Amino acid sequence: MSAKSPQDGTGTPAVSDPRIAGQGDAGLPDPGRPDAATADAQPAETGTAATNTRNTGPGRLLIAVYAVFAISATARAGYQILTKFSEAPLAYLLSAFAAVVYVVATVSLAKPGRTAFKVSVVAVLVELVGVLVVGALSVFDSVNFPHETVWSLFGRGYGFIPLLLPILGLIWLYRRRPASLKG
Repeated sequence: MSAKSPQDGTGTPAVSDPRIAGQGDAGLPDPGRPDAATADAQPAETGTAATNTRNTGPGRLLIAVYAVFAISATARAGYQILTKFSEAPLAYLLSAFAAVVYVVATVSLAKPGRTAFKVSVVAVLVELVGVLVVGALSVFDSVNFPHETVWSLFGRGYGFIPLLLPILGLIWLYRRRPASLKG
């Protein structure tokens, strides 16, 4: 052995640089460590991927339906406000409000985390209250609702899906609530 080439006693040069020693560079696993492949493959935010199940399985269908309603309600409200706002301003402003609620619900349902979960619950609750209030008002006060909105007559123009959607959404959210909110 020479003083200029240090060795670790096994015939291999002792190296102080972990990248050269096979301890991984830029997230590459060390083939000498049996747990290296699984340790490096874990998400940066521990537990989020495993606990966020709102946007999997039937949740994807729920998000897709919300997305369709977000797009259709936004388009409908935009058209109504731009072309015939003076005919039914209250109804068309409520259509725009419904569009915003659907957009917020869609985005928050798709995002992981407790904050997004809470935003989802609020958005879906607002939607349910909106459908019930606007539905009742459109039945009993048809003067202020001469033209239909998404929520008029409890969503009759959309096959009552606007009435069923928040109920299904709340059930889904309840079943998929984060562990820290279960009690």
